[in-house]
Amino acid sequence: MPEIVAGLHAVTIHIRDAARSRGFYRDVLGLKELLFDERANRVVFALPGTSTLLTMHVQGPNEGGREPGTVSGLVFRCADPAAACQEIARRGGTVTVEPTVVESAIGSFVRAAIADPDGNEFLLSNRTD
Repeated sequence: MPEIVAGLHAVTIHIRDAARSRGFYRDVLGLKELLFDERANRVVFALPGTSTLLTMHVQGPNEGGREPGTVSGLVFRCADPAAACQEIARRGGTVTVEPTVVESAIGSFVRAAIADPDGNEFLLSNRTD
């Protein structure tokens, strides 16, 4: 059977305001900005520890996909979600679910949730497997 998925190149989300989102991902989360195209309302960031890109742009009038503020389920790995949430809040970010210990069949880990300025929600987790 031929390989269908060979890896993950990028995660793209729709936003309402490129400048506001740019500040959040760069200044609050501390991601490295690779590209800002003001005319196209597009921003691209590097995700640490991977070659996968986080891209975002203002959704066009007839463009399909999820509306801004409806993305969820993406998980960012971090060593200490509680400390990360404190720092995110200090930098002006929004913590939507406080850090919680999750018990699973393979052990426990800490998980929290944060939101960007549009309400797109991301998980922070110290789970390593």
